[in-house]
Amino acid sequence: MAKVADNSIIEGGRDDYTQDGTVSLKGRPILRSKTGRWRACSFIVAYEVFERIAYYGISTNLVLFLTNQLHEGTVNATNNVTNWVGTVWVTPILGAYIADAYLGRYWTFIIASVIYLAGMSLLTLAVSVPALRPPQCGHGIKEEDCERASSLKVATFYCALYIIAIGAGGTKPNISTMGADQFDEFEPKERTQKLSFFNWWMFSIFFGTLFSNTFLIYIQDNVGWALGYGIPTLGLVFSIWLFLVGTPFYRHKLPTGSPLTRMAMVLVAALRKWKVPLPNDPIELYELSWVEYTKVGKLRIDHTPSLRFLDKAATRTGSTSPWMLSPVTQVEETKQMLKMLPILISTFIPSATLAQAYTLSIKQGTTLDRSIGPHFQIPPACVTAFVTIFLLISLVLYDRLFVPNIRKYTHNPRGITLLQRLGIGLILNFLIMIVAFLGETKRLKVAKENHIFQETEIVPLSIFLLIPQYALTGVTESFVETAKLEFFYDQAPVGMKSLGASFFTTSLGIGSFLSSFILTTVSSCTKRNGRKGWILDNLNVSHLDYYYAVLGVLCFLNLFFFFYVAKSFVYNAEVSGPNRGLVFEEEKSSNGFVGSTKVRSNVMFARDDKDKEHLNHSS
Repeated sequence: MAKVADNSIIEGGRDDYTQDGTVSLKGRPILRSKTGRWRACSFIVAYEVFERIAYYGISTNLVLFLTNQLHEGTVNATNNVTNWVGTVWVTPILGAYIADAYLGRYWTFIIASVIYLAGMSLLTLAVSVPALRPPQCGHGIKEEDCERASSLKVATFYCALYIIAIGAGGTKPNISTMGADQFDEFEPKERTQKLSFFNWWMFSIFFGTLFSNTFLIYIQDNVGWALGYGIPTLGLVFSIWLFLVGTPFYRHKLPTGSPLTRMAMVLVAALRKWKVPLPNDPIELYELSWVEYTKVGKLRIDHTPSLRFLDKAATRTGSTSPWMLSPVTQVEETKQMLKMLPILISTFIPSATLAQAYTLSIKQGTTLDRSIGPHFQIPPACVTAFVTIFLLISLVLYDRLFVPNIRKYTHNPRGITLLQRLGIGLILNFLIMIVAFLGETKRLKVAKENHIFQETEIVPLSIFLLIPQYALTGVTESFVETAKLEFFYDQAPVGMKSLGASFFTTSLGIGSFLSSFILTTVSSCTKRNGRKGWILDNLNVSHLDYYYAVLGVLCFLNLFFFFYVAKSFVYNAEVSGPNRGLVFEEEKSSNGFVGSTKVRSNVMFARDDKDKEHLNHSS
């Protein structure tokens, strides 16, 4: 049977089959013409649209549910939201580990989707079944006199939220990487299509976000939470079914073992041999032949001079234990993951500031005039729709106008490098905090002039006062979030793509936890010595403007850190399809982001000579 399969590949022509190691769900070689590309991606993107409707249908209005239905204070409600959001975005590390090490992306995604759906179903029951639903506060009853939800009802609600977080941990890191896997990098046309994939991926998922930030939020505020959560639950059922329909068209990457274990082996081996001197010539480092890598569908990675201490893991000392000796490719994979950590750290502060748009800024909206005409009021959380609107506009303009024009001067297929795009976004992130500070300063000034000091009083300013900061947030996300997603996927080794994608979600997760920490710290410190504090349940006597100023200072300092680490970052080598023996590396230039391309071949061809000898002996 194996000979028949091999003959069919030869007769059909190698170019008819994918060359990037992707296979069918049963592990067989697959024809490029019948699988993958945008046809397969359409099912994946459709799922993500509905998943974002579900996720943002919960997260965007969650702070108001906690304050209005569960009667939590501003700081507690905000922290509970950011802690849950942080969990949603951190659990993908576990999901990526399971996918890369054991189940593969497809089956990890399927199992996680079932868990996700179970959480959504329980959440819908928690706000609709009388025995689980929080008690309603009647008209004319003061907030402090409202009946509180029982411990069982609160526990059920939070249990549902964290079941969703566990399910999201398996879907989020695998759905985007699975989408990118549908394009064969060794086929020029598909490689070009892949460059635009992440832009249109972000466009599609935020299209779903726009629906949740308008229609769903209106339903929740004006019709009821049961229908507001029931609609996205049904949408998630449909999206899982749609994803399953697309199964025959998907290309799959086989699990290659635990990436964390492989990285741990390198680190342990290097530490155990920290006194062992490195050889003068890298060719003396331990490495497998390219034949052995080809057998398992992997690409060999040439030695690089960065993080030289880890080269000790590939230094020969006599022991062949995998915890004492690692091949160069395994060492280089570890280097590629570790060198992204400083960039990852530089995204924590921006992710923390992003959390304000879906928590405190929404609470600000409840104090402003939300009327449009005599009979209609905008739900406070609906203003977040402007983030999505400006993000979608920015992505289209960036992909269709900016990239083609700037490419003429930079000769970069992406227009500008990923770190340059991220850097622009971080500058805009700093500007968001300035705009938010100025907007809140004006709101408090008008409140003071009109003697508005009660929590339920409305400041005579339109809620559209918040639009500039939300619009700028949308433009910023088109730079920051898209660049992060593509950067961590692109720079991760082939066998660690899911783990690389989880760096993107980790950035958002740790940023959310960091937001909780900063908010709690500022709130606690400003209440010392009998002072009333900056952040109170009554925003009309709070000082969110000062808090935004603190975040602005942190963003400004973070910019210097980012520029420092970006200047020293060297992009990974790129391997072209028909010339796999040629390794290209984009070098950092004087501006520190990226420069020209050169061929590194001395060590590669030296190793190939040994491989040829190996082939001659084996034949």
